[in-house]
Amino acid sequence: EITGNRGTIFATGTPISNSMVEMYSVQRYLQYDTLVRNGLQHFDSWASTFGETITALELAPEGTNYRAKTRFAKFYNLPELMLMFREVADIQTADMLKLPVPKVNYHNIKTKPSEIQTEMVASLAKRAEKIRARLVEPNIDNMLKVTNDGRKLALDQRMIDPMLPDDPESKVNTCIDNVHRIWEEHADTKAAQLIFCDLSTPKNDGSFNVYDDIREKLIRRGVPAEQIRFI
Repeated sequence: EITGNRGTIFATGTPISNSMVEMYSVQRYLQYDTLVRNGLQHFDSWASTFGETITALELAPEGTNYRAKTRFAKFYNLPELMLMFREVADIQTADMLKLPVPKVNYHNIKTKPSEIQTEMVASLAKRAEKIRARLVEPNIDNMLKVTNDGRKLALDQRMIDPMLPDDPESKVNTCIDNVHRIWEEHADTKAAQLIFCDLSTPKNDGSFNVYDDIREKLIRRGVPAEQIRFI
């Protein structure tokens, strides 16, 4: 508003990473006048012009059953949308840039839930049923809390209750096994490993967290403490 839509630069590697609605949000910032001229400044009109919705079954937040969910499946009138978007966007894909990147070898490792985790997942489903039936006040329990507890439980049952047993076959301990194995196999080259975990970061209050748990167990297995760093 101050500069008349001039002098604003957005730079991102993921303009559309979670939802197609993000395209509309970017255009609202960078092409509001263009949207107004075309009668697309309101989301409903933009969505009906460029978005195609489908209704399909997807896993419910509590993770125990499926439900019908309507969401954007793909863009409609894509050439017209991209012609408009390219008025403000300089799009460079990985194929166009030809950057030197290493070849990735993906390995998906499956772990089985413990009996405690299985029981807790069932309790999440019961909580979700009560919430949908409005049998509990939103300030007491809600779907956001259920989803958050489900994410914690999927990482490690001790995230729900630190007094629960440390399952030797848990996701965290399986990760530790692999990290230690790779460390031993590449001890001569000092190969670096990166572990990404967006939950259970250290809070320096003595509470259980996955970061410290991984570090302490790796140190006990012989990995020097100075070779482990949190970023």
